[in-house]
Amino acid sequence: MNKSVSVKVYHGYGHKHNLVVYGHVFKRKAKSKQVYSNNILVNVIHLLKLFILKPYPLVEVRLQFFGQTVYQKTEHDGFFKFEWAADEDVQAGWHHVKVAAVDKDGKVLNTGEGKVYVPHITQYAFISDVDDTVMISHSATIGRRLRELFIKNPHTRKTFPDAASHYRQLALSHTDKNQPNPFFYVSSSEWNLYDYLIETFRFNKLPDGAFLLNTLKKWSDLLKTGKTGHEGKLLRVMRILDAFPNQKFIFFGDNSQHDPIIYTQIVERYPQNIEAVYIRNIRPEKEDETQLLMQRIETHDVRTCLFKDSNEAIKHSNAIGLIQ
Repeated sequence: MNKSVSVKVYHGYGHKHNLVVYGHVFKRKAKSKQVYSNNILVNVIHLLKLFILKPYPLVEVRLQFFGQTVYQKTEHDGFFKFEWAADEDVQAGWHHVKVAAVDKDGKVLNTGEGKVYVPHITQYAFISDVDDTVMISHSATIGRRLRELFIKNPHTRKTFPDAASHYRQLALSHTDKNQPNPFFYVSSSEWNLYDYLIETFRFNKLPDGAFLLNTLKKWSDLLKTGKTGHEGKLLRVMRILDAFPNQKFIFFGDNSQHDPIIYTQIVERYPQNIEAVYIRNIRPEKEDETQLLMQRIETHDVRTCLFKDSNEAIKHSNAIGLIQ
């Protein structure tokens, strides 16, 4: 194996006819093992390392899944996306995949492993924003957002009280504990922060899920972290809905930026696929504007909940039968 090449495979999702796995190949990636320290300098150095990397463009990648082999090439930023149909039926649950980066002579440079989640057709599915919906991030103010990133680590980042409890209840509702309802976390954060987010969610006991993040950034663009266009997030959410045309979805977001209008547009395109929309009221000055959008959503027979505290959202989920 070529130790200077690394293959990063992210959690994927799908069903027999449409499986999706994302990842990156790097020629050089700084060692970034997290030390969970209260020392601000330690946290700053670790964060900078996440943005010091050299993507491997246009290299062949080979995915193996239950004896099936699928080929692809990385894009100019080292990103790869596999989308394929399985040769055989795929049971609901998590399944392992292995991805190898291969040179022009067919020699394996290095490999990475990941997982793909296949939900049961009768299950609910949840799409959640991350910043200021689950994690306290102050994403509307770049200075405060960077302060949260720089001075804290995944074990000291704060999530909203009872948000994890709500998500855990939803993950296990109307299903067997061995087949939890799937969660998709769609964030404006970059793929650089994937491990950081995975550990933050694990430490706070949030449900495991597939993350769909924003394009990699280099260290020189660190001050622009978390900034993505309205259209980018809209497209990522639509890809999930297109992959599961028979699934019923519940959305979670906040009104610090664009979630209310994005979710309204999606409900208007896919009204039969959406069960409910939850918006955390982060910006009271936007409450009237948000309420108007929620009313538009409700005209499509989709339930809505504008809430400040997660306990309000939990009560609503109980009232409409999402939690049993």
